[in-house]
Amino acid sequence: MSWLMSPRLLLQQLASSVLAFIIPGVFLSVLSRLFFSWTARKDTAPAPPGGGPETVPTSVNYHFTRKCNYKCGFCFHTAKTSFVLPLEEARRGLRLLEAAGMEKINFSGGEPFLHDRGDFLGSLVQFCKQDLHLPSVSIVSNGSMITEKWFQKYGDFLDILAVSCDSFDEDTNQLIGRTQGRKSHLQNLYKIRTWCRRYKVAFKINSVINTFNVDEDMSEQIGQLDPVRWKVFQCLLIDGENAGDEALREAERFVISEQQFQEFLDRHSGVACLVPESNEKMRNSYLILDEYMRFLDCRGGKKEPSKSILDVGVKEAICFSGFDEKMFLRRGGKYVWSKADMKLDW
Repeated sequence: MSWLMSPRLLLQQLASSVLAFIIPGVFLSVLSRLFFSWTARKDTAPAPPGGGPETVPTSVNYHFTRKCNYKCGFCFHTAKTSFVLPLEEARRGLRLLEAAGMEKINFSGGEPFLHDRGDFLGSLVQFCKQDLHLPSVSIVSNGSMITEKWFQKYGDFLDILAVSCDSFDEDTNQLIGRTQGRKSHLQNLYKIRTWCRRYKVAFKINSVINTFNVDEDMSEQIGQLDPVRWKVFQCLLIDGENAGDEALREAERFVISEQQFQEFLDRHSGVACLVPESNEKMRNSYLILDEYMRFLDCRGGKKEPSKSILDVGVKEAICFSGFDEKMFLRRGGKYVWSKADMKLDW
């Protein structure tokens, strides 16, 4: 029935009917084939720029869960679903990525230690190091759910653990939302630092610079903790996540200017491990997989998902990642990321 057809097919049928009245036989056949060929070409959209068949997923960030026990006001990967892939499906996707050239996997969330009390995460960490033999396996966590028992079980398979900490003032962390109840975020941070030394895991700190911490001087505390890297991000707005009508967070009040961000960096210029990431550097220079193993394209200011690599494979899905490989390299995305090569004094 014509009203159920796509606009292209409806247009083709109408053209054929009109031509049948005015042009007989062979001419109708030739013209119809030319017309159908032209409309088919118009209907085929080219793959978007940024990420393509030649892109190798060297470093991938897998946000396998969106659930979190913190309520950071600027969070740009919020709990819009509670979905987590079954373990075997997640492993299948990781195999596909390794076959496509992945060297580093970073597990994030949400809070990755929240699901199955960290055992789901630990199983993936062990699988990536023991079965896939990846050079680097890392985690980003808020630190609140990590136990020494987890290190004892899975620490050998983990290269880098990054703990997010935006302030060394507990009241500021409360204002930001990086807290749960009466637990001390900073006590957890120092405790995890000790465990990383004990179980030979490289320790890293991530900080999001925003209106509440932009005037803080963290040099002394970072020096004491001595992370291998201190990743300093400028607060970023993502439509549908922390900005806009459908967002679960309203991060506009956390946003700082480029000048404010630069002043923070200048204040900490003596910190050797500092790695700065402005909005420009950050937005498109990460390969991000969501909980369904879909690449997320952030070029338009929101996260547009590809099809899942589990359905179409890595080569097709990565075409729609929006990944800027040049910016990835420029921001220092490729570094010594295997703990075996770091030559750390444990």
